[in-house]
Amino acid sequence: MQKMASSSGFLPRNVFSVLALAILLPLLSACGFNTIPTNEEQAKAAWSEVLNQYQRRADLIPNLVETVKGYAAQEKDVLTSVVEARAKATSVQVTPDTLKDPNAFKAFQDNQANLTGALSRLLAVVENYPDLKSNQNFLALQSQLEGTENRIAVARRDYIEAVRVYNTSLKTMPTIIWTWIWYTGNQPYQTFTIDDSAKQTPQVKF
Repeated sequence: MQKMASSSGFLPRNVFSVLALAILLPLLSACGFNTIPTNEEQAKAAWSEVLNQYQRRADLIPNLVETVKGYAAQEKDVLTSVVEARAKATSVQVTPDTLKDPNAFKAFQDNQANLTGALSRLLAVVENYPDLKSNQNFLALQSQLEGTENRIAVARRDYIEAVRVYNTSLKTMPTIIWTWIWYTGNQPYQTFTIDDSAKQTPQVKF
């Protein structure tokens, strides 16, 4: 009899716990408990794609510079500016905190914008060298660079939208409640704010 009483005493508590979870979990989901971490992960994924495309561009530059140098070695200043801009852009250490730090994010985007400008000047110089413009290696690099610049533009656009959604979820109802109660350490992410002129991709079509 004592054992039966113990079992009957345990069962209601167990059933109550299960029922409480069954009721609570849908409520948490319905009121946006998972919205903030979901949006944050989407923003991080979009940022990773931005970094991937910028790295792809950086990887193309050494071959591009060497190819141009073979036909236009006298354009030393332009070539040097590209090499230095690439070195500066790739030397910036990007961490998860970069997205939350206005100064670190600005340093990153400014260096990438400077590299874009240096590439534009280099490709403008190519106009003066018809033999270089028709070189097969240069044409292949030109095509890859153009494709990469387009992918950078798309990746930036997707990141900006993902950050907009995430940042909005931190300060609007009902998800702002979870920012106050649970996700107190979450901060808005930085986004691209450079001038339109600096956002222009190098013109690589001839």
